Amino acid sequence: MKRFQRLLAVVLSASVLNVTAIQSAQAALVPTEEAARLAVAAQSESGHARLAAALARDDVRAEMLRQGVDPALAHERIAALTDDEAARLADQIDSAPAGGIIGAILLVFFVLLITDILGLTKIFPFTRPLR
Repeated sequence: MKRFQRLLAVVLSASVLNVTAIQSAQAALVPTEEAARLAVAAQSESGHARLAAALARDDVRAEMLRQGVDPALAHERIAALTDDEAARLADQIDSAPAGGIIGAILLVFFVLLITDILGLTKIFPFTRPLR
């Protein structure tokens, strides 16, 4: 019993010491003008900068060369865009689905696989219908 009390006292002492070591967080109000200024600054630099970052990637550059597009010409055309056009184009690139064609192919495959299993079609020789 004394061992248990001693162990309990050590554990409680350690937890009290641990609680006192926790740092408190400081918060402050951010003025609306400063928040708006930061949002405008982030939005204005984001269009051209995001497009330039996308064109700087090796896989994008390789795909452009594979399709016969000169990367220098692409940089010139992006530089000619207005800030709004560059922001819209960057947003379209960001919202575009990655690997969209692969997803569509997999969807068709699984639909055909399920219809084969249900016995509605006979496309794949490795399936057995449930009927």
